[in-house]
Amino acid sequence: MDRQRELDKLLRNQQTGSCDNRLKDALAFAEAFAQVENVVAVVSDMSNGVSHICNGRFASVLGIEGYSSENSIWEKRILDMMSAEEREAKFIAELRFFHYLRHLPKTKRDNHCLFAKLRFTLPDGSMKDVLHRMYYLYDTELENVMYAICLYGPLSFDFNGKCQVVDTITGITEELSVGTNASVLGKRERQVLALIDSGMKSAEIAERLNISIHTVSRHRQEILAKLQVKNSIEACRLAKSMELI
Repeated sequence: MDRQRELDKLLRNQQTGSCDNRLKDALAFAEAFAQVENVVAVVSDMSNGVSHICNGRFASVLGIEGYSSENSIWEKRILDMMSAEEREAKFIAELRFFHYLRHLPKTKRDNHCLFAKLRFTLPDGSMKDVLHRMYYLYDTELENVMYAICLYGPLSFDFNGKCQVVDTITGITEELSVGTNASVLGKRERQVLALIDSGMKSAEIAERLNISIHTVSRHRQEILAKLQVKNSIEACRLAKSMELI
């Protein structure tokens, strides 16, 4: 399964909420982070499908000096430093983060960021622990993500788990793990998907859960939409990776 493709669809296929353009703000934020913290800061433009890279001095450690843009919302040269398993875990964490924010009140969504520990293979073959932070910038209605700002720097402090969502106002943190799966799929949707995975047909699921076939069909459609997959087979594979079922 291509988690990157699924997350790409979620971010790129949002409805346009307003015509405001905060690219100048996003680039200013990224440049400031890069200069003050020496990190590599990436601004991903969801509407235009491009990324802008602002290099602090940490770029020399990663060997990506001069890397300034990407014709994608994904920073390929940075992602290529991770193993396939590490990239998979990163995309799953970001998928959970996207859905976690979706369930918050609109006015609180931009109060949160994602912290994740990553492991990079540097050009000389050595390994480097990297702290990844991600922030979303929303449209004026706080409905749709317009830009993502990703920061890559050395892991200078440790924290529990692999990735956490941080409330930047209260300082409260929550690990993005199986415990946050309810923000991706609801309890009934997970039940339906588990029964689909066991080989049951819609009529059998309806009888087992004492609901109508129409309701089962609606749950199927919601599951595919939320996971951004084409069919139930893909949904089951992704759900198992995320430990949803």
